[in-house]
Amino acid sequence: MDRFLKDFSHKMGFWGLLIRVDRTDLKNTTTLLALEFNHANVKRILVELKSEDYSQGPLTDKLYGRSDMWVFGKTLKGREVYIKIQLGLPRSETLCISFHFAEHRMNYPFKK
Repeated sequence: MDRFLKDFSHKMGFWGLLIRVDRTDLKNTTTLLALEFNHANVKRILVELKSEDYSQGPLTDKLYGRSDMWVFGKTLKGREVYIKIQLGLPRSETLCISFHFAEHRMNYPFKK
């Protein structure tokens, strides 16, 4: 997972980041508005992810088949945020599939 975070950060710095805000449930958009976050804020949070923030993964991407998905969580402005990211396709941007308030308590196997 540490290798994934390093690869993700490096690729995001080179190819960029696509944040899914086209979801029909609007969870990502609603959370970004509530946190008063923009694209740069999300990028900063993703670069700062550590192994202690890990929750699940790798998970198979059955919808798009792009690459494995990894789940992390962060407490931001007093609320737990569910973050699901993936490297995406080769020679393209990384993907933030989910960035929304957690709907259930998250498990952090590496948190001390």
